[in-house]
Amino acid sequence: MKLKTLTKVMLAAAAFALAAGQSHAANIAVIAGSAQDAFFNAVKKGVDDATTVVKAHGGSVSYMTVPNYDNFGPDLVGLINTAISQNVQGIAIPIWVPEAQIPALKEAAKKGIKIMLYNTRTGDKSQDAIGLNYFGTDEAVAGNAGGAYLAKQGAKKILCVIQVPGAVNLETRCKGVGDGAKAGGAEVEPLRLPSSVQSDMAGTAEAIKAELLKDPSIDAVMTLGAQTADAAAMGIQQAGVGDKVKLGTFDLSASVLDRIKSGQQLMAIDQQPYLQSFFATTALAANIDYGMEIPTNPVLTGPAIVDTSNISAALNGVQNGVR
Repeated sequence: MKLKTLTKVMLAAAAFALAAGQSHAANIAVIAGSAQDAFFNAVKKGVDDATTVVKAHGGSVSYMTVPNYDNFGPDLVGLINTAISQNVQGIAIPIWVPEAQIPALKEAAKKGIKIMLYNTRTGDKSQDAIGLNYFGTDEAVAGNAGGAYLAKQGAKKILCVIQVPGAVNLETRCKGVGDGAKAGGAEVEPLRLPSSVQSDMAGTAEAIKAELLKDPSIDAVMTLGAQTADAAAMGIQQAGVGDKVKLGTFDLSASVLDRIKSGQQLMAIDQQPYLQSFFATTALAANIDYGMEIPTNPVLTGPAIVDTSNISAALNGVQNGVR
């Protein structure tokens, strides 16, 4: 999304916050991934800031997370059902496991609960129509940009690490990386890790190290999350191939940006999750209370590539918890 368009959306969000004084009384549930997953720190910051706005007008926001990704689909359905039982008026949620979530969300909609999508959608218009709008990135476009960037930097064979196999956003990202790489003359090899390893840094690093040692033609690694990038950096170092294997990732963290600044990592793709959750929460509240809608659908918050050319501004965002 162009900065001008994003600015208009931010101004609209501010207008929502000021619309009707103390009459604002939306009761919203925001469903997110595991608290063990560092990616959701920025998501929670966005929800926390949006909650301040909603509470100032008499409403409430419940932030709900899955415990881990071992039982992902059923756990998400459980959170949806919990939100329904709490008589919420709206649910903001990513669609990670459509076959599990869509039926549960349809049941919520039948009860008059409004749905707002953020972070991840299915890409199927008929299924995504369950949501009033979508705040997030186009995973295929983002992946394509990442693959093309690595190929332009000389990569010929990219290992794409999928930390939660079957998660629609991650699978789409990796496919996009493959498409972008192919257009630039490179190829992609997917590495699907057991979901139980997702929070196991040592186990993830060992799996990546093993792939690098097994296939010396791999000259780049693309991870689909910042936490996995930390493990990949360890794996690359342990394999002794830091001088020839480039590292890229989706999403930001302080450690990711420190590596980019020091030259140990090539790039990162930022989808700006703070904006996703902040907009999803405030726009849902505005729709529930005042019938307001944003005509732009979807509202894209990425992708934006971070490298040495813009590292300083990105570091400032991470230090303030919003990137």
